[in-house]
Amino acid sequence: MCAIIGCVLNSKSNSKDYFNWLAQGADLMAHRGPDDKGIWWCDNDQVGLGHRRLSIIDLSSLGKQPMDNTFKNLTIVFNGEIYNYKELRHTLIEKGHHFNSLTDTEVILNAYQEWGTDCLSKLSGMFAFTIYDKKKKFFFCARDRAGEKPFFYSFLNDNFFFASELKVFLKSNLFSKKINHKAMDCYLAYGYIPGELCIAKDIKKLPPAHALIFDIDKKIIKTWKYWELSKFKISENFDTNVDDLIDEFEILLEDSVKKQLVADVPVGVLLSGGVDSSLIATMAARTSQKIKTFTVGFEKFKEVDERNHARLIANSLGTEHLEIEAGDINLDLIKKLAYQYDEPIADSSMIPTYLVSSLVKKHCKVALGGDGGDELFGGYKHYDKLLWRNKYSKWIPKKIRKLTSKFSHDFLPIGFRGRNWLQSLASEINFELPLIPTFFDSKTRHELVKDLIQTTMAESIFKDRTPKNINFLERLTRMDFENYLPEDILVKVDRASMLNSLEIRSPLLDQKIIEFAFGKVSSSLKANTHERKILLKKITKKILPAEFNQKRKQGFAIPLSNWLRSGTWRNFFEEILFQNDCIFEKNIINKLFYGLDRGYSNSERLFSLVLFEIWRREYKMVL
Repeated sequence: MCAIIGCVLNSKSNSKDYFNWLAQGADLMAHRGPDDKGIWWCDNDQVGLGHRRLSIIDLSSLGKQPMDNTFKNLTIVFNGEIYNYKELRHTLIEKGHHFNSLTDTEVILNAYQEWGTDCLSKLSGMFAFTIYDKKKKFFFCARDRAGEKPFFYSFLNDNFFFASELKVFLKSNLFSKKINHKAMDCYLAYGYIPGELCIAKDIKKLPPAHALIFDIDKKIIKTWKYWELSKFKISENFDTNVDDLIDEFEILLEDSVKKQLVADVPVGVLLSGGVDSSLIATMAARTSQKIKTFTVGFEKFKEVDERNHARLIANSLGTEHLEIEAGDINLDLIKKLAYQYDEPIADSSMIPTYLVSSLVKKHCKVALGGDGGDELFGGYKHYDKLLWRNKYSKWIPKKIRKLTSKFSHDFLPIGFRGRNWLQSLASEINFELPLIPTFFDSKTRHELVKDLIQTTMAESIFKDRTPKNINFLERLTRMDFENYLPEDILVKVDRASMLNSLEIRSPLLDQKIIEFAFGKVSSSLKANTHERKILLKKITKKILPAEFNQKRKQGFAIPLSNWLRSGTWRNFFEEILFQNDCIFEKNIINKLFYGLDRGYSNSERLFSLVLFEIWRREYKMVL
């Protein structure tokens, strides 16, 4: 895993300022690549590329970046891993290409030389890269299909900039400190910022499965989607042989894990003891006899302590199992994470993710995780509840549903259990999706940030991004795969792990498994009104211990509600949110704390505001 940065400057730019920006930006991302640093300029100092290296494949100096191809007409900076690089390398050698290293980076260079931008169809892995084509005079940039690796960019005053982390822009006086109001509205609505939107004005994200070309002479940016999830569909009337699907998935997962265990450094497995991570650990143990597994626990809060479940799997597989006890967490960690996350996400599980990453880093440089299983195979708690709502709400007259929704919106306090569900009754279930995991509805957002959000944007953006013409559960899972997964889950994992200079890989996000899940597994094998992850649980019955508890929905989490009742966490949150310069209205903050004390589910809402405020002050961002 690495960090990439680069720029193309117009002839009128002050090169000295951008020389400093490139070098300083690379240093700001040193945690992503502490093993080496490379800075490269050419074409009269108008084109610059920078790289920080975390050595995983070919630890020699031959893997140094920026890297040129044999003919010196292509230069690349690359962040990620190409899991099929050995097969591609063999194919390219047969086509007459020569290699100076054993790296996957050089494979990308030669693949681009052979197939042009169509090389993306050949690459299987997690990646964000930029290739400078000297002959064609353009930057070719791309991001992996699921969005595991980040890519921020800006086109300002005819200058083009890109980097792996947003802090490279936010810590520089060359870029605006203004907050993008549309992005902030999305953050307050659903806890993350989707698509190309970015919290900082004048900055964009390259979305997952997208590529970009910046024409240096014409100063034109072209983006396109090189892989479409919508192409993979299955008819619900398709006669599926469940045993065949189980066998096929087992083969696909074992192959994915085997490829992702390839590294020239030690590799471990993050084990929460749930379905996804347990399957990953099982496949890893089949491939290697020396697997280390890791988990985090809370001795004082048994309801979120998963260590017993993780131990069960570890003992059955015979792995070397290590645990971290997360007792009293230093609140300075929240400030540290707010700075690291650049673009805030409303997800307190970033804390245990960071803690387990810090444990793993002491023993391994690479770890496998179970991310992706919920989106691919119907694992989230609200799926079966929404299916139940869909099944029975059609018997309620539309007028009554809309009145109930309006009443709950206008009169029930925020955080009141069931409020979001009652509000969702107004949605048209045949073609829409209810925004169940809403942090702050439009009314509350208007009250929360006075004179900022004048019109509702987040709901319309959510509606526009909702997949069309498929059944309800497919809409849910695909929506989460294309939004929540890349903008919350994968951001959380990438930033927390990279802060510890640890590479985390996700075997369930292998391209073949994604296409299998959405192209061959029917909704009836994902979730129904009383069960989730139906297919995966059938597989666990086949290969996991009989005493394995399939009904748990777990992951690395903290007992945030308990911690916010009183004590140091409560004092810390109040100190942040009641400061005079806090942008959020104090009367709404009071209501959130009042509701929390009465059992309302406001802990994550308060966390979202605290994290945003710490982030805003750290980077001196303005409305």
